[in-house]
Amino acid sequence: MNKSEKTSATISLIAAVLLFGTIGIFRAYTPLPSGLLSMSRGLIGALFLLCGMLCTRTKISLTAIRKNFLLLGISGVMIGLNWILLFEAYNYTTVPVATLCYYMAPIFVILASPIVLKEKLTGGKLLCAAIAFVGIILVAFGSDAGSDSSGKNHLLGILLGIGAAALYAGDILINKVVDGVTAKERTLTQLATAGIVCIPYTLLAENLGEVEFTATSVILLIVMGVLHTGIAYTLYFGAMKKLPAQTVALLSYIDPVASVILAVLLLPGSVLTAAGWIGALLVLGAAVISELSHKEK
Repeated sequence: MNKSEKTSATISLIAAVLLFGTIGIFRAYTPLPSGLLSMSRGLIGALFLLCGMLCTRTKISLTAIRKNFLLLGISGVMIGLNWILLFEAYNYTTVPVATLCYYMAPIFVILASPIVLKEKLTGGKLLCAAIAFVGIILVAFGSDAGSDSSGKNHLLGILLGIGAAALYAGDILINKVVDGVTAKERTLTQLATAGIVCIPYTLLAENLGEVEFTATSVILLIVMGVLHTGIAYTLYFGAMKKLPAQTVALLSYIDPVASVILAVLLLPGSVLTAAGWIGALLVLGAAVISELSHKEK
């Protein structure tokens, strides 16, 4: 991969994680059950991608999809369950705390990549990961996280966030070993699987008869399906295949910084203190330094 391709992949990844960083805000203003939201997100995203591929006459290789279907299917299941757990975490605790727990995932990836992917874990990468993790702690707990959590099961929200992080890390690692499919084919298969796997949970665990749809909630649902899912995941999976797993993990820290800053600006009860701003700088600094110090072999 030449320098221009690496730059393009990096920009695509940053755009994707910035979109992911706004998902907590959209969830806060979308009064729908987590399973229904996750199911709709996957199916709308997959339908949007399929329509786009048909309109542009993009060839879909069913042979390549079948060859990788087991891994793509497992990844899709992880994505669907990951969405449910993350959306539930937002319900039980604040956006900053849920974000902190969720972004244990890049730490898991960095530590697991030498074993799973045989990627070298350099001292610099390990140091940047440690700095970024410290920054995440400062960002989350420097946002006055307890100010609006009265009446919520704070511990359950933390456990749900950590569970979502484990699924997210597994998804990143699986996608690094999937080969022979394009980013759009990969995303289409995984999103469709994610939406389908959420159907049983939605039907069995949620009382859909009491759900009230409004024009606002429907619009937000469509935006989350198209922009935050179809487009964002295409950019994300396309970049993921071209960049080292540790680079993907470190740049993904931009997501929680954006998420917490937006929560402070748009959601009541989230106040970012001086420690929180220092944490944001640490996160961004670690990601940038890691990128600048990375050399192509």
